[in-house]
Amino acid sequence: MQVKISAVIITFNEEKNIRRCIESLQDIADEVLVVDSFSKDRTKEICLELNARFLEHKFIGHIEQKNWAKDQAKHNYILSLDADEALDETLKRSIQEVKGDWKFDAHKMNRLTNYCGQWIHHTAWYPDTKVRLFHKGKGVWGGLNPHDEFMINKEVEINHLGGDLLHYSFYTKEEHLLQIEKFSTIGAKALFTKGKRANYLLVLVKPLARFIKNYIVRKGFLDGKAGFDISRFSAYANYLKYSKLIKIQKGREV
Repeated sequence: MQVKISAVIITFNEEKNIRRCIESLQDIADEVLVVDSFSKDRTKEICLELNARFLEHKFIGHIEQKNWAKDQAKHNYILSLDADEALDETLKRSIQEVKGDWKFDAHKMNRLTNYCGQWIHHTAWYPDTKVRLFHKGKGVWGGLNPHDEFMINKEVEINHLGGDLLHYSFYTKEEHLLQIEKFSTIGAKALFTKGKRANYLLVLVKPLARFIKNYIVRKGFLDGKAGFDISRFSAYANYLKYSKLIKIQKGREV
């Protein structure tokens, strides 16, 4: 069965990334839909230049925004990308194949991340498999903000596509640290809302476990200095998140 695909992207101030993302979709998508939360840069201009369908919608959370965007798509088959992602050539061919002979209602793919100019092949960052191509009626976006995940209905069989989803994550370590500060606050608030609670033992144990998992178990050391930086920053992110959760429990601002 030949299907039509809507590529769906959510954005906010993504002028640095959005052109690469949309251009990688031009031979794949029958519609490129960008849902933007009122960017202040050239994001809208670039999207319209590339003939994307551009909608603006108030941002209340990554999960909520992606579910709203999914529902605005013209076609039932969704290819979901973040603005800092793009399809590699092998993944493009894989998607073309399943588009022409649709047998599964969900497809997952490996995500390969570029960190400060280096491709990362270890730590928890690879293969970092994501479900990103799916029938929009077969699941919803869920997870815990800011880390969204497409939650597939139980009866749906998932196919694994060849190729990589290229993720251009951070251009500098400073960008990484700024995101950690922002996302740790969002994550702590989301945990508190879900009824989760922390203590000082978790503040010590969680970061250490995260570092060991990334650097040793997932062989981050094979990625050299970048693997070490990713592992220690991931541990630091855990430390901040649980420290902020304790502050929230005590009624303090984070």
